[in-house]
Amino acid sequence: MTDIRNKRRRGKAAGVLAAAALLLGATGCGNGTSPGSTAFEYRGYAPAKQALADMRGKVLSKGPHGENATPADDVALTAREIAKVKGAGATAAIVMHYTGDDWTSARIKGLRAEFARLGIRVIAVTDAGSDPGKQVSDLETIAARKPDVIVSIPTDEVATAGAYQAVARRGIHLVFMDNVPNGMQAARDYVAVVSADNYGNGVVAAHLMADALGGKGTVGAVYHQASFFVTAQRFQGFKDTIKRDYPKIRIVEQKGIVGPDLAGDAQAAANAMLLKHGDLDGIWGVWDVPTEGILAAARSTDRDNLAVTTEDLGKNVAIALAKKNIVRGLGAQRPYDQGVTEARLAAYSLIGKKAPPYVALGALPVTHDNLLDSWRRVFHEQPPAEVRESYRR
Repeated sequence: MTDIRNKRRRGKAAGVLAAAALLLGATGCGNGTSPGSTAFEYRGYAPAKQALADMRGKVLSKGPHGENATPADDVALTAREIAKVKGAGATAAIVMHYTGDDWTSARIKGLRAEFARLGIRVIAVTDAGSDPGKQVSDLETIAARKPDVIVSIPTDEVATAGAYQAVARRGIHLVFMDNVPNGMQAARDYVAVVSADNYGNGVVAAHLMADALGGKGTVGAVYHQASFFVTAQRFQGFKDTIKRDYPKIRIVEQKGIVGPDLAGDAQAAANAMLLKHGDLDGIWGVWDVPTEGILAAARSTDRDNLAVTTEDLGKNVAIALAKKNIVRGLGAQRPYDQGVTEARLAAYSLIGKKAPPYVALGALPVTHDNLLDSWRRVFHEQPPAEVRESYRR
C-alpha cells in the first residue's frame, strides 16, 4: 500500500512508540529462538506446496447469496454491443469506501480505463474514509446528479443499505465491488457484484503459513470485526484450512479490529498477542493495511523471526516480502481486472444484457520468488522502484 493511509493511519506513530515501550519487557520468541532473535528458519512443507498448486484455476468463494462464481473472462461485449453503449452517452460515478492505497488506486484505474473505452463518462469518484455515514451522504449527493450507473463498495452492509436501496429506486444501475447491502437482490436491485476469491485468498494465506512453519507451530489472527462480507470470507478460509489441513498448527489468539486506524489497531492487537504468547510463531493479517501494524509490532521487538501472511499486494508488504523480512507470502486480488469487469457489467445494464449475479477472479498466491511478476499481473504496471530495489536474490 502507499505510505499515506488517509484517515486510517491517524495516531499510528503514537501507537508505535507506546507499543515499543509496552513490549520492551516481553520474553520468548517463536521457533525456539531467544528474545530479540531476527533469524527466521524457513522450514518448507511439501503438502502445503501441493495444496497451493492444486488451487490453480479454481474459485472457492460463493457469492453473498450463495451463488456460484462466474469467471471474469466470461464478461464480454461484442463490437456491436460496444457501439450501442457508446451511442447511449452514459455517465457513471464511483463511490468508494476509502481511497489512497494501491488496491483502490488500481480498482479505479481499471474502471476509468474501461469506461473510457466504452464511451461512458465518469462524473465523480468519492472517498468515504471508511465512515458509513459519510458514504450515505456521498450516495445522496451523487444520486442527485443522476448518473446512469454507480459502481460502489459499501463500507457496511447494514448501515448503508437504506441509501443504496434509495439509489436503486431512482432507476440508477448499481454494480457492487465485493459487498452487497442487506436486503438487496441481483437483477431486482443491482446488476451484479464482482469480487476476488476472498475465501480462496484466506486458504492461500493458510497454506503459505504452513509452508513457512513446516506444518507446525502456534499462530495468531488479526481479523476485521465489521459487517463486511469479503473480509469475513478471508478469515473463515484461513481458519478452516488451518483446522482441516494442519493439525499441528494451532490458532492460539484471535483479535478483531474495526478502524478507522486499521494499522494502529492491528499493531495494538499484535503487541498484545506477542506479549501474551512469547513463543508465537506467526500472525495472519486480514489484509495488507492491518498487516503493516503487525509488522510494526514485530519490528519494535526485533521479532523478524515471526512468520506473517496476509491478503492483498500493497507496496509496504511487498517491500517486506522482497527483503525476506517477516512477510512470508500472501494471497493477492487483481483489482485492476476487477475494475474492468465492473465497468463491463455496468455497460450490460445500459443495453439490457443479462448479467451474472456474482463474478469472481481466482486467488493469486504471491511468494518472494514470483513477487515482481505478480505485481505486474495485479496492477498492470511495473513494480515501484522501492520494491525492485529491495528485492533480495
